[in-house]
Amino acid sequence: MAFRAVIRKSASTLAPLVGRVVSRVEARRSFCSAILTAAGGRRGCICGRGHAGVSHLCGYSTAPVVSNKPAAGESLLRIIEDEIKTSQENDDHDQVEDVPAGFPFEIEDKLGQQTLTLTRQYEGEHVKVEVHMPDLVTGEENDVQDDDDDDDTERPTQSSLPLVVTVTKKSGISLEFSCVAFADEIAIDSLSVKKPENNSEEMVYDGPNFHDLDENLKNAFHKYLDIRGIKPNTTNFLHEYMINKDSREYLGWLNDLKKFVQA
Repeated sequence: MAFRAVIRKSASTLAPLVGRVVSRVEARRSFCSAILTAAGGRRGCICGRGHAGVSHLCGYSTAPVVSNKPAAGESLLRIIEDEIKTSQENDDHDQVEDVPAGFPFEIEDKLGQQTLTLTRQYEGEHVKVEVHMPDLVTGEENDVQDDDDDDDTERPTQSSLPLVVTVTKKSGISLEFSCVAFADEIAIDSLSVKKPENNSEEMVYDGPNFHDLDENLKNAFHKYLDIRGIKPNTTNFLHEYMINKDSREYLGWLNDLKKFVQA
């Protein structure tokens, strides 16, 4: 049967995970506002997440900096310490994920990195999966319409997990898949062939748009990834893992921020 166009199914499998992060998003949003107020800057987000309702700010403000007010630094430090305490009490930074039985990949998780790397050997092939932080849909931001937003782009209706899967032969040639994992399915966005002799600066032909391929061919590539371990039960585990990793990385970021302010 021909592979149907990708349909966004219900995210009921991940609903408990998404529910767990709603309060966290609210807390971080308040923290971003409070910390800039204490620092004497304009309202904005400095944690790199660009939270809805808080204007994005790349760590700088055009407002004059007052350097002779130690009280401002003390207030900033107190807010950071309060956020660290709240994160330690409410987040999943210390939660240990139970790896599913039969999980075929080795996990490489480096502290301070926003990606996770999975590797395995399969019939002479080296399979590598680069897992990025999930795009969370909490149900709140998706319903908020900005009056100044003229973008007609369709808003996401469920959380997703970006993946880059690379399958490499012994000769060095590889297939690279750009994927997005949802609760019930894995969508392939693009596919390219990587040859070791190709210069990274060359504009090589990456093939046609994956969605324009024959349905049977698309179906075959989904099966190809499934056999190598890229399947919903794997990505659902990774979704929870990355939510917990985000908590750990956020706490580490807060502690680095505290050290800077104290220095």
